[in-house]
Amino acid sequence: LLWQAALGCRAAQVLMQYCILANHYWFLVEAVYLYKLLIGAVFSEKNYYRLYLYLGWGTPVVFVVPWMAAKYLKENAEVGYKGWGVLGCACPTLSFSPPQINLLIFMRILKVILAKLRANQKGYADYKLRLAKATLTLIPLFGIHEVVFIFATDEQTTGILRYVKVFFTLFLNSFQGFLVAVLYCFANKEVRT
Repeated sequence: LLWQAALGCRAAQVLMQYCILANHYWFLVEAVYLYKLLIGAVFSEKNYYRLYLYLGWGTPVVFVVPWMAAKYLKENAEVGYKGWGVLGCACPTLSFSPPQINLLIFMRILKVILAKLRANQKGYADYKLRLAKATLTLIPLFGIHEVVFIFATDEQTTGILRYVKVFFTLFLNSFQGFLVAVLYCFANKEVRT
């Protein structure tokens, strides 16, 4: 009975790590897709849907499976080793960081948006306000907020910093889904018709 509980706990932790990584990689897919729309849509008609699926759902497996195997081997090799530890949570998430890549894509997209807004500045006197709106929209959409807390794992943060991290992570991750629904479903003219 005890081994079943331990197995269930470990399976839940593996699933949680996979879901966290899948979330990060879907942020990356969103960033790449938007970048492709802004920059490369003129040059390519190729559909990348299958590649996006592999990147979003498949890439996390590349990191979670070896991590899971290493944790299993380490646990069975060391006497007295309890639990999966701090590195158990940080290792898959830090192995390859989509939020950091998204930050670079984010900066490139802002550069393109700024150039387009400046080009149309005659028609829009409030181009700085439009840039600010675009920036505030893209931050949760790309998961840029994750970069701030990427090295501050739950085990490493204590006190008020832990509460700040949890609040911003939960709020912005929750807001991200709502933002996508509003922008791409409810406010989209094609979807409404």
